[in-house]
Amino acid sequence: MKRVTILGATGSVGSSTLDLIERNPDDFAVEALTAHRDVGKLAAAARRVGAALAVVGDEACLPALRDALDGSGIEAAGGAQAVVEAAARPVDWTMAAIVGTAGLKPVMAALARGGAVALANKEALVSAGDVMMAAARRAGTTLLPVDSEHNAVFQCLDDCPPERIRRIILTASGGPFRERSLEEMRAITPEQAVAHPNWSMGAKISVDSATMMNKGLELIEAYHLFPVSPEQLDVLVHRQSVIHSMVEYVDGSTLAQLGSPDMRVPIAHALAWPDRMDTPCERLDLARIGRLDFEAPDMVRFSALALARAALSAGGARPAILNAANEVAVAAFLDRRIGFLEIAAIVADVLDRFDPPKPQTLDAVLTIDAEARVLAGERVKDGVA
Repeated sequence: MKRVTILGATGSVGSSTLDLIERNPDDFAVEALTAHRDVGKLAAAARRVGAALAVVGDEACLPALRDALDGSGIEAAGGAQAVVEAAARPVDWTMAAIVGTAGLKPVMAALARGGAVALANKEALVSAGDVMMAAARRAGTTLLPVDSEHNAVFQCLDDCPPERIRRIILTASGGPFRERSLEEMRAITPEQAVAHPNWSMGAKISVDSATMMNKGLELIEAYHLFPVSPEQLDVLVHRQSVIHSMVEYVDGSTLAQLGSPDMRVPIAHALAWPDRMDTPCERLDLARIGRLDFEAPDMVRFSALALARAALSAGGARPAILNAANEVAVAAFLDRRIGFLEIAAIVADVLDRFDPPKPQTLDAVLTIDAEARVLAGERVKDGVA
């Protein structure tokens, strides 16, 4: 029986992970579940799977969590440090699915503990990739990618030396606005941006998909996960979301991983690794799908992708600044304080104005993140032409 912890248990990825665990109750024992403030959903999940511990990140919600768990025998805790302590508990496998830089310290604690960490928090590697990978190496931690694209690459890589890899190709759906003009995109609303045509995701990641910043963040994440240079990473728009990524080798062979657009597929791969497990996911019917389309991404209309690629090439603190400014800008867009095209404009502005030295520690990353957020917040207040 594999003992597991789920960081971010009430979000989309966390809920999908719980679904798979509940379908296989004899294979998994749940140590800890965490959430930010959704007490009802957290307590209900903890009771269903018999978790030893439930933690709410917002300490003000702890009394409500204790009430919701009364009589269950499940330990309750609250606060950011309690989430970090939950991540450090001894388990075989941890799902790291806390969205944004709020997940940095818990992910770091899980990596330092050892075992296997399934990473769905792309912001962790984007902001602190060098620091996190060093921590994983020191502890002998197995890092399992859960993003569908990186999990696909992980499945396609074989045991040949890294120099035999020619390039890694991440596929992108192109989001809901891949055929819209720049002028049309100026009027995009939050409701339109979160309505992804293929995937069911949270609001923030849906907006990132619509701007294609999500694919840019995934390029940076892939650089840390796999033994390739930035120049060996490509993006290809594939609107059907059937091929999730590809690996091209020096002999001309290209291996691709295909599957239905259901996050339970890559989660199940990471959860069962190195084995496989059954899932309820829809099976591919290629005859019904009929065709697979591909095109190069438009770097002019989707400038966020170009910004991310430039940050990857520059390295240092640039990815952390990119991520922090984007989080602030996306939140402002969802609050209707800025327009859709202003997201990338704010990120570009912060990158132009802020260029600190490369961070060597997690605290240094968090300092850069905080300063970038202040600059982005000021730009949101000023407005963007």
